[in-house]
Amino acid sequence: MEVRNVAIIAHVDHGKTTLVDKLLQTAHTFRDNQVVAERVMDANDIERERGITILAKVTAIHYKDTKINILDTPGHADFGGEVERIMHMVDGVILVVDAYEGTMPQTRFVLKKALEAHLKPIVVINKVDKPSARPLEVIDEVLELLIDLGADEDQLEFPIAYTSAVNNTSSLSSDLETQTTGMEPVLDLIVKEIEPASHNVDAPLQLQPALIDYNDFVGRMGVGRVTRGQIKAGQMCSAVRLDGKIESFRVQKLFTFMGLDKIETDHVEAGDICAVSGLADVSVGETFCEPGKEEALPPIAITEPTVQMTFGTNTSPFCGKDGKLVTASKIEDRLMKETERDVALKVERIGTAEEWIVSGRGELHLGILIENMRREGYEFQVSRPRAIIKEENGVKMEPYEYVVIDAPADAIGSVIEILGNRKGTMENMTNTETQSRVTYVMPSRGLIGFNTVFMTVTKGYGMISHTFLDYRPMEAVNVGARTTHVMVSMADGQSTAYSLGALEDRGVMFVEPGEQIYEGMIVGETNREQDIAVNVVKAKQQTNTRSSNKDQTVVLKKPKKMSLEACIEYINDDELVEVTPNNIRLRKKILDTAERKKFDAHQKDAQ
Repeated sequence: MEVRNVAIIAHVDHGKTTLVDKLLQTAHTFRDNQVVAERVMDANDIERERGITILAKVTAIHYKDTKINILDTPGHADFGGEVERIMHMVDGVILVVDAYEGTMPQTRFVLKKALEAHLKPIVVINKVDKPSARPLEVIDEVLELLIDLGADEDQLEFPIAYTSAVNNTSSLSSDLETQTTGMEPVLDLIVKEIEPASHNVDAPLQLQPALIDYNDFVGRMGVGRVTRGQIKAGQMCSAVRLDGKIESFRVQKLFTFMGLDKIETDHVEAGDICAVSGLADVSVGETFCEPGKEEALPPIAITEPTVQMTFGTNTSPFCGKDGKLVTASKIEDRLMKETERDVALKVERIGTAEEWIVSGRGELHLGILIENMRREGYEFQVSRPRAIIKEENGVKMEPYEYVVIDAPADAIGSVIEILGNRKGTMENMTNTETQSRVTYVMPSRGLIGFNTVFMTVTKGYGMISHTFLDYRPMEAVNVGARTTHVMVSMADGQSTAYSLGALEDRGVMFVEPGEQIYEGMIVGETNREQDIAVNVVKAKQQTNTRSSNKDQTVVLKKPKKMSLEACIEYINDDELVEVTPNNIRLRKKILDTAERKKFDAHQKDAQ
């Protein structure tokens, strides 16, 4: 049976995962009576809740005597490492582009990686049923992008399909009247246009893991394509490690993919994609060979992390009241386990302190890890994200990003002003009657904490997309820090309506009556020019002339509640986010009010 290996790539929310759903259905991968969720490839809770793909996943279908391995990839820039690696596993890509939005930053990023790997694209213009769809203009945009990225003549002659994945219709014409149920036109293009995978079975084995999978039964598994030869369960293999050393191991289990399942098998031949267990510490880019016939494939480059945060054990007075997993050893084990699944993540312990520097591809990348740990019962604290600064020839270098923003025309002026203050440089601007699109190049530091401000200014109607560009000399010292100041509790206890009511004219509160508060906890944002220490636990003095329940009649404004991501974006360098299974609190690093004032005064003198 011939094999085709294809990756589905696109910008976030252009419909990749929904399209994979429909390809699986069209190929009758599921039983007629099988209940299948929407976006079936997004398997974990956070992927489903947020409607994003976080991990690249392999699925496969049988269509017209051909096995098609399909790799569904993330569209968000923070998970671009997943996309880069799988280009070595496929022979072609399906580029999905929204029929209204057109090419976006991540479209450029993933397409660049595909062209570098000399892969032929099949372009799928999705969401053609939208009233605002402009498929022919979008095709021109794709062509311009391909020319801009240096595509060769063969790549410029790309086949096109038009789909509405959500409605499960497709055709080879931009005319909506030609849309028919099912995704046969797309599958036919894959079989016709993508070269069959090399079937060099008689040559010595070569297999290079490009993804890492993990389960509790067999541990860490390398997922990759058998480049040549064949691999059998139980056989001895040589692994050419990243440092050039050779290590022998026995293949314990072999799995291929079909639909949503891994199928255990006894052998896999050249051209097919499989998961191999047996090498406990397998890494992306190593090469599995036959003993005595070691020949390493070129290593797979993994883009380095650009953002880091400090994780630490919870040092607040409420430590251990909420979470079950609070010790340094438990947190370290969990972080190290994450590096086994996610090769774009780096973890480094800070000396003997109960703290770790965790580096990733962006705020969302690290935010997803924090949210997963919180749901698993961990309790810990995290610092403000910071861009990773490198030094080259004595010059400090920082990461820069390519940013595209769509916003209502009446808000774009404020957006441009904020981006300018964050050291962004405008590259391009286009306008329609109601919408504006601006393209910027700016330091990653300027994007930290930007999303919350951006959503406020655009009243939630703005869209931002960004992708890593390169490292450039560091210019401004203070970019993206919060300009507002906070109210910090100076006492422990339970917050009261009386004290909160008295503080309302000083700013916006983050807490409501009856919450447990500790000294050093951030309880609100002040309209003053500096942080202020406040007492939110003070109760009204009772007298024999006033009713004791008078306190309860105070009408308070609703407190400002922030999500985990908003909290991480909000804090400054002298603050932390305390993360527990049921609570997210903002706090100062130095909890004691007197000590903190001394420290702040010392810092001002030093400046």
